[in-house]
Amino acid sequence: MKIGCILPLGESETVGRTPLFAEIRSLAMQAEDVGLDSVWVYDHLLYRFPERDTMGVWECWSMLSALAGITSRVELGTLVMPVSWRNPALLAKMAATVDEISGGRLILGLGTGFHQPEFDAFGYPYDHRVDRFEEGLQIITALLRTGKVDFHGKYYSAPDCEITPRGPRPEGIPIHVACQGARMMDLTARHADGWNTAWFGPVDGIAPRREAFERACEQAGREPSSIKVTVGVHVAAPELVPGEEFDPAKALIGSPDDIARAFAAYEVAGVSHIICGALADMSYDYTSRVMEKTGEALRLYRG
Repeated sequence: MKIGCILPLGESETVGRTPLFAEIRSLAMQAEDVGLDSVWVYDHLLYRFPERDTMGVWECWSMLSALAGITSRVELGTLVMPVSWRNPALLAKMAATVDEISGGRLILGLGTGFHQPEFDAFGYPYDHRVDRFEEGLQIITALLRTGKVDFHGKYYSAPDCEITPRGPRPEGIPIHVACQGARMMDLTARHADGWNTAWFGPVDGIAPRREAFERACEQAGREPSSIKVTVGVHVAAPELVPGEEFDPAKALIGSPDDIARAFAAYEVAGVSHIICGALADMSYDYTSRVMEKTGEALRLYRG
């Protein structure tokens, strides 16, 4: 089982700013140093919640391209990229290019997006998100797996489109879908290489969604084991956040040995990739400390 981590691109309330690129780069290098298998970036444009100021976040693809050039070993994933924010044929082209820069280390995580304020602020339609996703997914999967598509849909068109050059993996870049609704589960079962669900603490929390996913696979005539299961897991360091209370059912807390045992339980459950998130604080310092703790757990888990 692989274990990776989320890199923070968004604003930390404790320090009142987004991480600097130098800090994000440092965290990516730390992930490689502690032995993690992957680093992941989330795709948001801004955060707006009632009675709070707008919170900032860096743009995902630009950061991903930079990370592809400065790392050498870890896989690079998107968790996840709303398909409707970019023309899907161009998105496939961008993915092939980043895969080339990284030497074949990209995992393309896709979804519909859910935070309506950023759709509204940047002028993207929020309606018919699954319809748009379905058309976009057909274009993206065809282009990344075969290099060609001729698609004419209601929302997107890619007439006689071709990706050339194909990049280092002409057999295709892994495409993962994050979802929990029935229709999105069906699209994942029919088209994706991997399914993502998040955010959890101990492994027991994934059971209801896992059952729904396996039913979707059966209905689509696909063996569930042919689709990789990736899980976003909240790893917390309560000792670093005074006064913050963590629900042990929703976060991995405790010693590195405790977290290592939790990793082992996920492996027994058939999970192929854990994505650890230091969700309590997006600051560089907190993320770095949680990553250090995760690295210790990783060594125990693999030892």
